Amino acid sequence: MFMPSIFGENLLDDFFDFPKMGYTRGNSSNGLMQTDIADMGNGYEVTINLPGFKKEDVTGELKDGYLVVTATTNSSNDEKDNNGKYIRRERYSGTCSRSFYVGEDVKQEDIKAKFENGTLKLSIPKKEAIPEKKETKYIAIEG
Repeated sequence: MFMPSIFGENLLDDFFDFPKMGYTRGNSSNGLMQTDIADMGNGYEVTINLPGFKKEDVTGELKDGYLVVTATTNSSNDEKDNNGKYIRRERYSGTCSRSFYVGEDVKQEDIKAKFENGTLKLSIPKKEAIPEKKETKYIAIEG
């Protein structure tokens, strides 16, 4: 029987050594899409681990103030013997994504991205939200 989670961690994980048995903590496994966000003063630097992905597999989209990073993979490992019969045949396809609120004022051309050695680095500028001017509208009174 599993104990209830307290503060996001299971009390018995370390005792039973679950991580070595395939059990993972949190929402990322094996370093997939682990994210670091650093405040650089005038902007943010976001570093996302994407091991095993190629640059072509990764997309970034800015929509309604949210930056959505998606990684998709399709792979196949086919091994045949000398007669052309399959000895082993494995396929994997999957998609993972993360989203970050960056604000309505950030534009697509403001974000810089670089993918190198399975790591995606994004530079996102800070944009000050311009407060709306509240215009007082008076009703004309006749008479």
